[in-house]
Amino acid sequence: MSPATLRGAGSPILLWTQPQEVESAALDQLRRIADLPWVHHHVAAMADVHLGKGATVGSVIAMRGAVSPAAVGVDIGCGMAAVRTNLTASDLPDDLGSLRRAVESAIPVGFAGHDTVSREVDRLPLWQEFERLTPAVHARLSRAQRQLGTLGGGNHFLELCLDDGRVLGDELGIAGSAEQDVPEGEPRVWIMLHSGSRNIGKELAEHHIGVARKLPHNAGLPDRDLAVFVDGSPEMTAYRHDLFWAQEYARCNREVMLGLYQDVLRRFLPQVRFAPVISCHHNYVSAEHHYGEDVLVTRKGAISAEAGLLGIIPGSMGTSSYIVRGLGHPESFRSASHGAGRRMSRGAARRQFTLADLQAQTAGVECRKDAGVLDEIPAAYKDIDEVMANQSDLVEVVARLRQVMCVKG
Repeated sequence: MSPATLRGAGSPILLWTQPQEVESAALDQLRRIADLPWVHHHVAAMADVHLGKGATVGSVIAMRGAVSPAAVGVDIGCGMAAVRTNLTASDLPDDLGSLRRAVESAIPVGFAGHDTVSREVDRLPLWQEFERLTPAVHARLSRAQRQLGTLGGGNHFLELCLDDGRVLGDELGIAGSAEQDVPEGEPRVWIMLHSGSRNIGKELAEHHIGVARKLPHNAGLPDRDLAVFVDGSPEMTAYRHDLFWAQEYARCNREVMLGLYQDVLRRFLPQVRFAPVISCHHNYVSAEHHYGEDVLVTRKGAISAEAGLLGIIPGSMGTSSYIVRGLGHPESFRSASHGAGRRMSRGAARRQFTLADLQAQTAGVECRKDAGVLDEIPAAYKDIDEVMANQSDLVEVVARLRQVMCVKG
């Protein structure tokens, strides 16, 4: 679809959904963002846009010489990873309960961390930079190390999925004769996960958001949550160092979890082999060039959709997810949505739905079906297929996945 244009703010807002589909508080929030004097050209709002803290979730903001830490969010580097396997649906056992329990045993969820730090984690270059982070987190080294390779809670997940059986490009191929043994149209098994920078990312974000709020040049902002750092300041230098460190921590976190997940699958299905990893951030900052200027692009709930780049757009725990290829649309700052996006708050979901609703909406999926995940019920999210239709000019679909097992914190 062509984006709708919202005016009445300092910069235009391009919206990849109909304005009436977005809650009024989120539209007001977008206008406050667009009023910031550092915004470059326009603000892009993705098809899954909804109200967030400070900046709207599903917003892409390019700034000249400035960045707002709240526009990144507190889960710096949150994102996705997915891997296609050589397994097909017929290779899976009828009951996936044992596999789910094994994954939950191998990968801590919620607030938990690993009991010990593995040799793989201990050797990561990340720790050589830890003492250069803000002193506010120096006491958190042990916790950061033990939480690397863990899931977290909320909407973070580990899934086992089946694709739609379409033939994919060579970039997703798996070396070996077994690739040719799979009949065309046979659903292939994927593993997929969603997580970020855990508690260390949250602490870094909250520290820098607090610093930004106190800076004199932010005193007159209509929303202090949109406070910015500006180029050339020591605060910007410190934030960019910690920000990019946390983004790398998040990437490593997903990489280690994938390795643990793959080890579990090998124990259950020794014949398994894995294609190259598809990985993407969707809460992050990137230095890019758009509309004739070098800018800092904040994607809060959005992925890069550079032409030809593979990405992941998940639905909820009972609906479809998509592997996509970017089309490089300039008006979206070469971006796309990060998922379905919530259509109601967690509290509203808990008030409106019952455990019977959760069980019905996750039928056929091996997952938790208790009160602890009721706020993640599929109906609390927007229709992922409608979201995908609204951004057909931003990405093309490579594969459609449906989950058969889901682990949540």
